[in-house]
Amino acid sequence: MSDTTQAIRIHEYGGPDVMKLESVELSEPGPGEVRLRQTAVGFNYIDVYQRTGAYPVPLPGGLGHEAAGVVEAVGPDVDDIHVGDRVAYMNAGLGAYAERRNVPAERLVPIPEGLSDEDIVAVLFKGMTAQYLLKKTYAVQPGDLVLVHAAGGGVGQILSRWAKALGASVVGTAGSAAKRKVALDAGCDAVVDYTQPEWPQTVLEVSGGRRAQVVYDSVGRDTFLKSLDCAAQFGMVVLFGSSSGSAPAIEPDLLNKKGCLYLTRPSVFPHNADVATFRANAADLFEAIATGKVQPNISARFELKDVAAAHAAAEARKTSGAIVLMP
Repeated sequence: MSDTTQAIRIHEYGGPDVMKLESVELSEPGPGEVRLRQTAVGFNYIDVYQRTGAYPVPLPGGLGHEAAGVVEAVGPDVDDIHVGDRVAYMNAGLGAYAERRNVPAERLVPIPEGLSDEDIVAVLFKGMTAQYLLKKTYAVQPGDLVLVHAAGGGVGQILSRWAKALGASVVGTAGSAAKRKVALDAGCDAVVDYTQPEWPQTVLEVSGGRRAQVVYDSVGRDTFLKSLDCAAQFGMVVLFGSSSGSAPAIEPDLLNKKGCLYLTRPSVFPHNADVATFRANAADLFEAIATGKVQPNISARFELKDVAAAHAAAEARKTSGAIVLMP
């Protein structure tokens, strides 16, 4: 027996207008699956990369990686999730831009009491990204200097506040006065304008001449080469996004010349590939939320049918916090 639901689909890569709200078939949940009535859907910049084809995905297909909702039905072999449970996910396969969908039960985490569904999708994917960056890719230590690009954005704010809570000094970058204020409010000790040609020198000025033990760069093309100039000897440059375009290729010897640096290009998905690790990382994030190290910050809400406007706002960098889609 099958049903139908409304979901966003793309049939070709392109601008926001390639996303169409369509009626799609929804089967009964199979073994190990549950069916969710989704109450809030998270937007992440990877959705833009996948919509444009910068990160190719199967076509035709859906978009979106995270959502929260209420369990409507459970399939065979599901014994730890029940009808009526409030749950969330961030790695259950593409297709979160939907009113209802089936997802593997092992990809779900219960929503803690005291957090709304909107709060969860405002922080889950972004917070899990910050969690592995701060704890796994480079384990931030008290006294470290951390440089966070796009510190006024969704992930940047979480990185900045959490790194401060871990005892680090944090310098952020942002491209507008408004974003710089947001980054300061998120805990950065200082924020510089990375659109200015000599921004690495400004970083050194505000840090008292120190270079960073780790540079978190989600901007890519516009910042990457100069990020190498901001890292301390034996420091790490973490390239985890490309909002301005892909970072330029470099010769490995450049890392030696810049101070025997480490360079990595990680992703949130391998860091949460197995169930136990995913749920442990989520528990770490929820503890950080409960203690104020991470704070939900929703800057805009859009109805699911208006997802094109949400993408356009994100690409124009008109938002400074999380975008939430309402099915």
